Amino acid sequence: MDLLSRDPAKGERLGLSKTPLLAALAIVEFLGPCRFSHFDAFGLPVGKPVPLPVVQVGATALDQTEQTMDMIRGMLSESPAEAEYGLDIGKMVVQFKSGRPGSIKPKATAGRTNEGNRPSFCLMDECHHWVGSNGGPDFFQTLKRNIEKTTKAGSRWVSTTNAYNPNEDSVAQIIHESEMVAQGYWLYDCLEGGISVEDIRDEVAVRAALVESYGDAAWADIDGLTRTILYDRTTPDSTYCRFFFNQIAESSDGWMSKTEWDACLSEDDPIKPGDQIAVGFDGSIRGDSTGLIGVRMRDAKLFVLGLWERPENAPDEWEVDVLSVEAAIATTFNTYRVAWMYADPPYWQENIGRWAMEHGDDTVFEFWTNKPTRMVQAVERLRTAVTVGDVKHDGDYRLSRHILNAVTREVPQGLLITKDSPRSKRKIDLAVCAVLAMEARADAIADGRMQVRRSRIVGW
Repeated sequence: MDLLSRDPAKGERLGLSKTPLLAALAIVEFLGPCRFSHFDAFGLPVGKPVPLPVVQVGATALDQTEQTMDMIRGMLSESPAEAEYGLDIGKMVVQFKSGRPGSIKPKATAGRTNEGNRPSFCLMDECHHWVGSNGGPDFFQTLKRNIEKTTKAGSRWVSTTNAYNPNEDSVAQIIHESEMVAQGYWLYDCLEGGISVEDIRDEVAVRAALVESYGDAAWADIDGLTRTILYDRTTPDSTYCRFFFNQIAESSDGWMSKTEWDACLSEDDPIKPGDQIAVGFDGSIRGDSTGLIGVRMRDAKLFVLGLWERPENAPDEWEVDVLSVEAAIATTFNTYRVAWMYADPPYWQENIGRWAMEHGDDTVFEFWTNKPTRMVQAVERLRTAVTVGDVKHDGDYRLSRHILNAVTREVPQGLLITKDSPRSKRKIDLAVCAVLAMEARADAIADGRMQVRRSRIVGW
């Protein structure tokens, strides 16, 4: 029985979406022969119903389950299944009139009361909305844990989502970044439209990306969607990329656009030994990267002095090579005229103190990036400099990658930069270094340390 179509001969078809698909799966898991029984004489698999079908519709709030439950009731009401199986189709629960065990019912976050349930099937819809503020990740872990205890009996779960916001650390992102997906233990299926934000005003590119992302959904209004994206300026382009092209990696909170950053590229007048510079340092030991950035005093040109990143397949015990960092600091002071250096102290306070002793405590200073008032002002200084073209860079792909990885986070004092999620592998440490370097340059200029070499005419 086609639960999702009216009259295929007339081309009438309801808008197929994730929610109707989940509703159909819930009904199959509740009533159908959806577990393996045996192979028949022809070698074909034969299914059997679940002995105790407990189907849960998970959501972070009960009203979020209404759409899925409405779909389930709509598919079952006045269908042959209602009479054949003797169903009691209520607003919140579908069960058997005979009192036989089994049900389809919604499940929402409710503290510890969900622990210990034994569902045979659990569906989780729109899990890009399952975020920390509504208890989504903890709820997901509880549902998943309950399923895992009975997987040998065939219990399973499925989730659907739109492209998540990488800054929200939602359940959709947790699943996507999980090693279970990377190792192939969880089936993950996603189709993204191939288009960049820079091409979102190109009609041919937009139409091609829509056709690609909507796949075989022939009933989608590609012409209407194309017009909306091309001419509606009330919606950010990044939102179109996320919700129309299903581009997961696109953050609507990106700190810097590629177009803006590329406009600051300056391949002429390279940095030379002896140039007067300011320096920014952001250090880690294991988790994040450690970086060292310089900026030339006379023209605010940024360049990379060092980057220590965890390799792809590094062992768990990998740590930053402290001696290599120390060598890079020494080389920097020996090669350039360092006017001012700002360094973020955590994990490196002893080293920074020694650098101050060796190179001057009026040159090397601590800069605590966890102090929001000061950091907000420093972040805004670099952002403004990029916007008005008062900063340059030499095109180093490492710095560009970290700059473009950074997303904004609003605090009472203003905007800070951060990774798109705590577990993200998209590092931003060189972006932080660049912020500190530009702040060091500004303070060095304010202190009168900018030295401009001028030729002098001497007369007799």
